[in-house]
Amino acid sequence: MVKIRLMRRGKKHSPFYRLVVAHNTSPRDGRFIENLGYYNPTKNPAIVQLHEDRVIHWLENGAQPTETVHSLLKKEGLLKRWRGGESVAESPTEA
Repeated sequence: MVKIRLMRRGKKHSPFYRLVVAHNTSPRDGRFIENLGYYNPTKNPAIVQLHEDRVIHWLENGAQPTETVHSLLKKEGLLKRWRGGESVAESPTEA
């Protein structure tokens, strides 16, 4: 099974996470298939940068997000777009 999960980076007491697609048997900070973006919770507000088209691609192909990633995707509005059937390319752009 393939999961979308966080991979920890950064020094002690200043975590920085990459959002990656990996097999569920791979270690947390080990081998991964594709990097989908990053999440920096130490900033106020937290920084989330995602490759939206690739995230939706993996969700459509059956990748399961972890609980934390699920909440991040929900906050960013990607789950709503994916479940609503609206493609990222079809979403309206800001003027």
